[in-house]
Amino acid sequence: MTVRVNISRYFFGGWTTESVVAEVSGNTVGQCLNGLLREFPAIKTSLFEDNGGVAVEVRIFVNGESAFPNELAKPVSDGDVIDVLPMTISGG
Repeated sequence: MTVRVNISRYFFGGWTTESVVAEVSGNTVGQCLNGLLREFPAIKTSLFEDNGGVAVEVRIFVNGESAFPNELAKPVSDGDVIDVLPMTISGG
């Protein structure tokens, strides 16, 4: 199963509306983000709190709909799209 993740370049230290796109596998948002971290381990501290939860300033959408409040447990299917945005871009 393949899920596309669009993650804002903001989490890579830049300020732009462009995204980095990665294809990962997983049955939940959390599994997909773990796959993303295998490819880009340096962004872990930008996405997650020390307790393993999603950082407060991170917004996650699955197929255009907010995954809040249980973002990491949200199920995904083959062909789904996960968008990871900073709160400032997502309108929070």
